[in-house]
Parts: sequence; C-alpha cells; structure tokens
Amino acid sequence: VQLQASGGGLVQAGGSLRLSCTASGNIFLINAMDWYRQAPGKERELVAEVTGREGRFTISRDNAKNTVFLQMNSLKPEDTAVYYCKADLYVSGWNRIITWGQGTLVTVSS
Repeated sequence: VQLQASGGGLVQAGGSLRLSCTASGNIFLINAMDWYRQAPGKERELVAEVTGREGRFTISRDNAKNTVFLQMNSLKPEDTAVYYCKADLYVSGWNRIITWGQGTLVTVSS
C-alpha cells in the first residue's frame, strides 16, 4: 500500500492550496484518512485539531478514488510545514495497518 501526496508548493500569505493524497495497492477498506503537518522544530500535529475552529481548512474525501483532499485558504506564514497524510486501512487478509505518505512541503511567504 502506498500513499501519494501532492499539491504542495510556495504561496503568498492569503493564498490557497489544495493538497491531495491517494492510497493505492491491495486495499480492502479505508477506515480513515487524515492530514498532519510538521513545522520545522515542532512536533507533528493533526491538521483538523489545530485548524478546525478557524474554518480556513477543509478536508474532503473521494471514496471511489481512495483520495483525501485538504483545501487550504487564507494561508498564513505559520502554516508553513510538511504536510503528511495518514491512512488507517485494511489490506489483503483483512490485516489492519496504519501508513503514512511521504509528505508535501507547503511554504507560505509573508
């Protein structure tokens, strides 16, 4: 099973980016797909927890394509981080695994 994340890049403060992460392989069922981020010198954090009340970020899924999206609006320099997707899923033989994507860098300039 692989998670492929994309969509990161350099954007000015106030701009938007849309990240996507697609799971591929012998997948039976996806329980959850989440986004995390890790800024330089900081611990990895769950994006939904740190941005949920602001309304700037929206997470959505396309179950048919095993893909999760992260729409980020009104970006701030403090959003600069490597963004990772994580999947909790069942693979062949109904084995449950947790797997991470490779991360995609988001840089927000002031």
